[in-house]
Amino acid sequence: MKLKVVLAIIVCKALRLVSRLLHRGGTAMPGRYALKICPQLLSVLAKNVKTVVITGTNGKTTCSRMVEEAFARDGKRFFSNRSGANLISGITTEFVINSTLNGKNRCDYAVIECDEAASVRVFAQMQPSVIVVTNLFRDQLDRFGDLAHTRDSIKTAIKSVPTATLCLNADCSLTSSLADEVPNKVLYFGMNKGAAPSKGKSEISDGGICVRCGHEYRYEYINFGHLGGFYCPECGHSRPEADFAVVDIAQQSTEGSSIVMDMQGERRMVSVNLPAMYNIYNAAAACAAVCAAGMSKDTAVQALSGFKCGFGRMEQFDIGAGARMMLVKNPTGCNLVMEFLGNVKERFSLVISLNDRTGDGKDISWIWDTDFEQLAALSGRIKNLIVSGDRAEEMRLRLKYAGFDENALVIERDCEKLVDRMAEEDCPVFIMPTYSAMLDIRQAIVKRCGGSDFWE
Repeated sequence: MKLKVVLAIIVCKALRLVSRLLHRGGTAMPGRYALKICPQLLSVLAKNVKTVVITGTNGKTTCSRMVEEAFARDGKRFFSNRSGANLISGITTEFVINSTLNGKNRCDYAVIECDEAASVRVFAQMQPSVIVVTNLFRDQLDRFGDLAHTRDSIKTAIKSVPTATLCLNADCSLTSSLADEVPNKVLYFGMNKGAAPSKGKSEISDGGICVRCGHEYRYEYINFGHLGGFYCPECGHSRPEADFAVVDIAQQSTEGSSIVMDMQGERRMVSVNLPAMYNIYNAAAACAAVCAAGMSKDTAVQALSGFKCGFGRMEQFDIGAGARMMLVKNPTGCNLVMEFLGNVKERFSLVISLNDRTGDGKDISWIWDTDFEQLAALSGRIKNLIVSGDRAEEMRLRLKYAGFDENALVIERDCEKLVDRMAEEDCPVFIMPTYSAMLDIRQAIVKRCGGSDFWE
């Protein structure tokens, strides 16, 4: 076993070095080969590392960045999978790179983003100290299947780590119910009634059926999607009280938010260094995780105002009149990005790039469940709308049916030409790409304007 561990580490480190020299990233491939040599390698390398792991549909990368900032401010020696390689191969690569040849890790802590489907295998080997589940929404149906399957996979994963502290979204019925049938300590985060205007009725509800008895939930309030004050009139299952609760949103702008958060009975004014409602949820999740990891509330609050956003997640670029990239991958997330655009007061141009590669999900039918009609209502403020990506024609068709003038929709697949167009704009540009499209466009922007690679 020891020989296999050493051989796997050597192979992984060598492949990573070659990949970086070739500017290929080397995020997942080295770990994939290492695991072929030693399938239990991660369990060996993670043995003495206290790990905070973040999983869920939306917000994994941003929440991870917030937690990382707290670890940095607290002076802890840690590492993370900043590249977003969140399957067991990519996670193993990061553990190898931060370990010696005999398998001893150089850091005491790790902050790891983990894919929902990979959680069963990863949690069992990694044995994290803290597990954060941000939310569960319909996403990549070709990979995950229905939401009940995703929830059950995460619950199975949690059962392999009974000592971990769980940080669960109180407002998500699917997420909060993960506490059922497990002995783990639980901290809930969420947004209390009155903190934000209730939507009344959700445009999309992926968790509207009671997980215990199968009856339809009712809601005291809805923040977005199926997140809010749910309760079942049949069996009584309801939203648990949040330990880390947003009680008021004092101010929102295109740069960030000021919120009041009740942190285990102590109220704090918190500045969140990113805009949009979903990032307020990420902030609450990060606060729960930071405190569960043994750090102070002060550290958590300071981290939220000073962290750097993850690549493609509200990331800004100095090109033309300025550009901001906002990853979209499912109906609820895309609707929230368009809601954010609705609050932009100035005129802007928009790029929507749709791919159907492995990282995006092969099934693009989700665009027909997305409320692009709310985007069409903003057409008077959209100077130019450019459609890009492998499935640009399908995206253009969806926008046509949403109410846009088909003749005004420009298709540009070439990323370098697309970046040229952005550079010529005299108003801000917002980019809405799926995952692989985001990587392609971002690479073209970095090539032209400079900046860090996605794994940095």
